Amino acid sequence: MEAYLAISDDVKLGENVRLAKFINLYGCSIGDNTKIGAFVEVQKNAWIGKNCKISSHTFICEGVFVEDDVFIGHNVTFINDLYPRATTAGGELQTEEDWAVGKTVVKRGASIGSSSTLLSGITVGEGSIVGAGSVVTKDVPPFCIVAGNPARILRKIEKEISDESAVSQSQGTV
Repeated sequence: MEAYLAISDDVKLGENVRLAKFINLYGCSIGDNTKIGAFVEVQKNAWIGKNCKISSHTFICEGVFVEDDVFIGHNVTFINDLYPRATTAGGELQTEEDWAVGKTVVKRGASIGSSSTLLSGITVGEGSIVGAGSVVTKDVPPFCIVAGNPARILRKIEKEISDESAVSQSQGTV
């Protein structure tokens, strides 16, 4: 399987990290018990916490910080530059010195739906859910559901639902 992995020597992997084939990791940190799906790239200076699941075809760029217990769906894209350009005003190809990396934070227990795009400089609050296909352009408050383009708050969610109340809600009773 190692023939299908591109992991640079500067990657910090926690214990029991599970890696699928066809991934690209360099200069990043991945916490204990995290699972990384196929065709995922995690760039330098990105940080992923413990007990996370990063689904296939996801791009996590420099400046992204994912806290513990986060789910990231398939084909999620993080952006770290709000004003990207290929060249400088003088016509030269830009280098790392020509722009500043924006910081994006996904707080503990949040879930990001498949095919979502998250712009630079935002925070997704603890326990929040980003609906599939959303474009997140501003901070997401804790414990709420957002969706759309641009993503808007649909509703707040309970911080913790006990097993008993979850069962009664699924049966249509409260």
